[in-house]
Amino acid sequence: MMREHHIPVARTARYFTLGDLHGTPRELWFVCHGYGQLAERFLRRFAPLDDGQRLIVAPEALSRFYVDPAASGTHAQARVGASWMTREDRLSEIDDYIRYLDALYAQVMQELGEAHPRVVVLGFSQGVATVCRWIARGRARADRLVLWGGLIPHDLDLDADGAGLRRAELVLVTGDSDALVDRTALADQSRRLAGHRVRFREVSYPGGHAVDGEVLARLGG
Repeated sequence: MMREHHIPVARTARYFTLGDLHGTPRELWFVCHGYGQLAERFLRRFAPLDDGQRLIVAPEALSRFYVDPAASGTHAQARVGASWMTREDRLSEIDDYIRYLDALYAQVMQELGEAHPRVVVLGFSQGVATVCRWIARGRARADRLVLWGGLIPHDLDLDADGAGLRRAELVLVTGDSDALVDRTALADQSRRLAGHRVRFREVSYPGGHAVDGEVLARLGG
């Protein structure tokens, strides 16, 4: 008889930072990339916020893969991306990335020592569901939660797990021409949040599925 089993293993996760990891920033940002991206490239979009008063941390998802098909039988030139989870063994992957992000949060806070920065957590695209589950079910506390180009996962119980979202200033950011965000689902999400007493504000911009520099500057203002 075939049976499924699980075993916890240790592995090495990668993250990138902008700013002084041993300084006293007034803001600490955690920014989680979307599907098929890597943390280093994603973090470059946040360079304008590196003003000496912020530390920006970009964790990289644990599952990497080749984004481009192999050319001539080799992946030597293929782009590499990462994914926070797939539908396969999804609950284990969710638990894994919540533990990972909790560990990273604790390490960064320890390295900052006596500093008590305002914490901003931003998720883009697939990273939206990631940060929602993390802030709802993990140990980190966010003063502001920015959900950009994605939707709060339907499996997140906003009654049982919504305290972290209610504590944070919740900002929903969507491009007017973002083809990956369904407008009906977006409206349903707003009604769902309101029905669970989760306060939020919405920000839109004339663009597609990307981190817009002007909007980011306003959020960092």
